[in-house]
Amino acid sequence: MSILKRTRALSLVTATLKPGRYFHSAHILLQHEKTGGGYIPPRLDYTYIYENIQHINKNMQQRQHITTDTEAFQRNYEKRKKLYVHLVSLREQQNTLSKEIKEMSKDSVAERHSLISQSRVIKTDLVHVQEQLEDIESQMLSQALQLPNTTHPRTPVGPESEARVLKTIGSPRIATPETPLQDHMALAHRLSILDLKQAAIVSGSSFYYLQGMGAFLETALIQYAMHKAAGRGFLAVTTPDIVKTSIAYGCGYQPRNNKSSQIYHLSGPEPTHGNALCLSGTAEIPLAGKFAMRLIEQADLPQRLVGLGRAFRVEAGGRGTETKGLYRVHQFSKVELFAVTTFEQSDAMMEEFRELQEEMFTELGLCFRVLDMPTEELGASAYRKYDMEAWMPGRNAWGEISSTSNCTDYQSRRLSIRYRPTHLTEKNTFFCHTVNGTALAVPRIIIAILETFQNTDGTVEIPSVLRKWMPGEPSFLS
Repeated sequence: MSILKRTRALSLVTATLKPGRYFHSAHILLQHEKTGGGYIPPRLDYTYIYENIQHINKNMQQRQHITTDTEAFQRNYEKRKKLYVHLVSLREQQNTLSKEIKEMSKDSVAERHSLISQSRVIKTDLVHVQEQLEDIESQMLSQALQLPNTTHPRTPVGPESEARVLKTIGSPRIATPETPLQDHMALAHRLSILDLKQAAIVSGSSFYYLQGMGAFLETALIQYAMHKAAGRGFLAVTTPDIVKTSIAYGCGYQPRNNKSSQIYHLSGPEPTHGNALCLSGTAEIPLAGKFAMRLIEQADLPQRLVGLGRAFRVEAGGRGTETKGLYRVHQFSKVELFAVTTFEQSDAMMEEFRELQEEMFTELGLCFRVLDMPTEELGASAYRKYDMEAWMPGRNAWGEISSTSNCTDYQSRRLSIRYRPTHLTEKNTFFCHTVNGTALAVPRIIIAILETFQNTDGTVEIPSVLRKWMPGEPSFLS
């Protein structure tokens, strides 16, 4: 699919409709409180969906994202079209009658009453048709919002096992009888930098305290990642950890396929659909929200941000080695890369993110690989996604430490992020593309550092790029 065609994907042609009337009642409707409050109406291209239903069905099947009854959507689209034609006809009749009544002589009482009676019937019909249109629009919006983004043509098809390894940097460190390797739990216990026992008493399982040099290792990693991105021209941002659920859903984090939500929802005084709050699962959400309802000049794009936030994840699932220690936790610090671009810039921006991530993990001395993730591993918003996995010797396995996604216009159409082209075109504005990537997720990087740089005496070498942010600039954790 061409890049111009991709920008039309999942947008709504609304020039002839009134957003305030036709964009409410859907369960994922986005709202935004500005002066006096208001909606963020998603702009999803119903015509594109209707005309490309086979491609969309295939895309959903390949992504294992079967949530929308596209046949029902097609029926609703056709009903909507007929209703709108009928609505226009009724309005024309009403306007004609109004003009005739206005121009009619006051002496023509009987004829005047007849026209007024006809006008009242048409008015009643108008209300009925408008109600039908509103109901159809609500159904179509709800159905269309459940569709995932389109997929890059080079994305592998299938489950995680189909991921394509693009490159591997470094060599995995393997335990031998002469040099056995411990996992991060044993190392952290020996170094006294991690307290899971008391965290379980305070917060429950899968929470943790980092203490002593463990706490400074976290802040050093954050400082390193923030400075690294800032040196590339990224604007540093600290983000709110509480966001409107509608903004999270607009970024693609709504539950799908009857799966349980991974979001911590907050209860407050009289929560409504528009002001319901949740804990942010990633700084990507508030960073995207920072651009919501904005119209940006093309000359001001791309805009790059690096955000620091706390990520909160329900992480429902089985227990075991995957959730042992710091590997899968409910709360952690994360440095996030985020960019808003034109539709021509997003592919190159994704590669720029990947290059920065590779540079950071190389400077940290990790052995890692870059994967082009297959269709079943793509979130709803992702057009293409790269994962980066570090070799974790104590686990004797690869573990995900980062990802980067090009979301094209999926998020911008739901959050109303647009740009005005510098030169005149057939359209006054275009929807931006958004790109996001994890610069550094603290717990898993700590796992990789502890297990990669462990010594036989129980000490752990600290990557040289982090030492200046550690008290006394030590070379080892001991």
